[in-house]
Amino acid sequence: MSDSQAVLVRRPRRWDAPLDPSMTDADVNWLRTRSPFAAMREATFTSAMPLQGILRNDCRIRRCQSGEIVVREGDYGNSAFLVLSGSVRVSLDHLPPEHLGRKPPPRMRWRDAVAQLWNRPRVAEARGPEAVTPDATTRIETVDDRQAIFLQDFPAALAHRRTLAMGPGELFGEVAAMYRSPQTATVIAEGEATLVEIRWQGLRLLRRDKNFADQLERHYRAHWLVAHLRETPLLRFLPEDAVARLAEATELRSFGRMEWNAEFQRNRKLPAAEQIRQEPLIAAEGTPPTDLVLVRAGFARVSHHHGAGDRTTAYLGKGHLFGLAEIAANARRSPEAAPIPLQHSLRAIGFVDTLHLPVEVVAEHLLPYVRQSELPPLSLPAHSAATVQPSASVPSSDRRAVPRDKPGEASGPLPKHQLPKHQLPKHQLPNSKRPDSKRPASKSGELSTGMLEFLVQERLTNGRQALVIDLHRCTRCDDCVRACATTHGGNPRMARSGPRHDRLQFAEACMHCVDPVCMIGCPTGAIVRDEASGTVYISEPICIGCGGCAAACPYDHIQMVEIRDLRGRGYRDEATGLPILKATKCDLCQSQPSGPACQAACPHDALVRIDLSEPGPLDAWLGRRAG
Repeated sequence: MSDSQAVLVRRPRRWDAPLDPSMTDADVNWLRTRSPFAAMREATFTSAMPLQGILRNDCRIRRCQSGEIVVREGDYGNSAFLVLSGSVRVSLDHLPPEHLGRKPPPRMRWRDAVAQLWNRPRVAEARGPEAVTPDATTRIETVDDRQAIFLQDFPAALAHRRTLAMGPGELFGEVAAMYRSPQTATVIAEGEATLVEIRWQGLRLLRRDKNFADQLERHYRAHWLVAHLRETPLLRFLPEDAVARLAEATELRSFGRMEWNAEFQRNRKLPAAEQIRQEPLIAAEGTPPTDLVLVRAGFARVSHHHGAGDRTTAYLGKGHLFGLAEIAANARRSPEAAPIPLQHSLRAIGFVDTLHLPVEVVAEHLLPYVRQSELPPLSLPAHSAATVQPSASVPSSDRRAVPRDKPGEASGPLPKHQLPKHQLPKHQLPNSKRPDSKRPASKSGELSTGMLEFLVQERLTNGRQALVIDLHRCTRCDDCVRACATTHGGNPRMARSGPRHDRLQFAEACMHCVDPVCMIGCPTGAIVRDEASGTVYISEPICIGCGGCAAACPYDHIQMVEIRDLRGRGYRDEATGLPILKATKCDLCQSQPSGPACQAACPHDALVRIDLSEPGPLDAWLGRRAG
C-alpha cells in the first residue's frame, strides 16, 4: 500500500485529557502568585511541557467545606494536595470505617448462611434501601460538581484523637501518589479551605524545579525512607547507624509507566520475547553490579540470555532484592579473581519503583551484619575462574558466637517467619532443586519457564487472591458458580472462564491485587481494602455508580449493574430519572463463615484461592498435587 493511501489522523497528545477541563487562564495566573509556583522559573521547564501547561492540565483547584474528607486512610490515590488557604487536619489515629461511610458486612452465623439456599431473591441484583443510599450517619454532598463525603460531627469525632494541623504551603499525599501506596492517614478540611490537587504526572514534571524537587526528597527521606528500608527482612535488624548510612546513600528511581493498565491489553498479545524487549531495563546481565536494587513498589522480571532471546527465571515484588548474590561474592573473592558480573537481567513489568544502594555502602554497612545462611548462593558458568573466599574473619564453626549487633554472624537462627525471602531465580534458592535432580517439574519446587512467562505476560503476578482451577480435576459441574451465586443473592461474582496455561485456568474473579488500580480515583472511597484481611470490597451505600473502577480494572473483573428492589422495580435517580448503577465484584465472601464459597463448594478439590505475587505458593500447591 502506498503512502498516498494512508489515513491521516491527529496524534494523541499528553494533555488531551486535563485533570480539570474547567481550569481557566485566570485560575492558572492566580496559582502563579502562590507559593511554591511563584518562585518557579519558566526557563526550568521545556517548551513542550511548560509550567503554565502543567498548572492548567495537571492541577485542579479544590474548595473544601468544613468536615469534608479530602483523603481517607487506606485509599490509593494518584494526586498530591497543596494547601493554598485555610487549613486541614490530619488524624494520626485510625478512624472507624463507619466514620468514613464504609461498613464492612458483618460475619454471618452458620444458620443464616444455610438459610440463603432457600431465601434467595426472585430478581437479579436486588437490593434493600439500605444498600442504595447512605444512612443518616454518612453525608454525601455535591461540591463544585464533584461528590464529597463529610465527617459527621467533625469536632467531636476528633476530640480524643491525635491530630496534626496543616496550613498554607504544606503538601500531603505525595508519597501515595508517587509510589502507588495507600494513604497512611485521613485528612479532613478544618473550616473552609482551598487546595490545589496535583496529579502524579504533573508532580513528576514539577520536580524539574530544583527547590520543589529538593523539598519532596527531603520530606521522603525524613519521614519514609528508613521505614521503607526496614520493611526488608534483611535490613530489619541492622543497627540504627548502619541503616542511617544506607539511607543517606540510597538513590530513588522509577521505571516504566505508572498507568501500566492502560497499555496492558495491547502488550499481553505480544510474544513473550517481544514483550521482554519492550520492558524498561533496570539492570543488565553481564554488567558489574554497582547497586543493590530493592523493589519498593510494582513488579520486575528476572531473566537471562537464552539463545537469541531471554528466558524468565523469576519475578520480584515489593521488598525483594536483586544483585545481592553477586555483590556478596565480589566482597569475598580472592584478590587475583576477576569481579563477578550480574548473572541475570532485571526489567520493569509495568511500573516499578526502586531503591538503589551503592555496593561500597552495602559492603561496609550491610554485609558484615548478614549471616552466611542468609546470603543466596551464586550460580556461575562452568568456565568461570572466579574464586570466592569464606566471608569475615571468624572461622565458620565459630560464627554463631558473634552477637547480631556486631559485624559478623548472629548468635542463632532467626525464627522461620523472620527469615528473608531472597527473591532471586528459583534455582538459586537454598531449597531449590539441584541441577542434577531428575524429579519431574511439578515436584521440583520450581515453576517452569513457560508458566513464569505466562504469569508475567498476563499480569497475574498482581493477584493476592487469584482463583485458580486445576483442569485435570475439574469436572465442569459448576458447583463453584452456583455457590457463588447463592451467597450473593443469585448473582455470581465469578465466571469459570479465563486465561489458561497447561493444566491451570485462572478464572474471572477479582484477585484483590497488590496494586489495585481500580481504587485510584474513586470519588467517594467506596472501593476499599480491608486492613486486616487485604480483601478489596465495595461499600455499596456510598458507590455513586460512576464506573471509574470498572474502567480502570485491567482484568475486567468489575461489572456495573442496574439494581432493583426486592419486588423487581428498578431504582431511579430522583433528580435525573436515570437508572441507579452499582459496581459489583468478588468480595471473597467476607460475610460467610466458610470463607470463599466457590472453594468450599468444589467437591473435587480442583479450585483454590492463591497468592501469585510470589512464585512460591503456586509452586507448593502444584508440588502437593503431583505428589
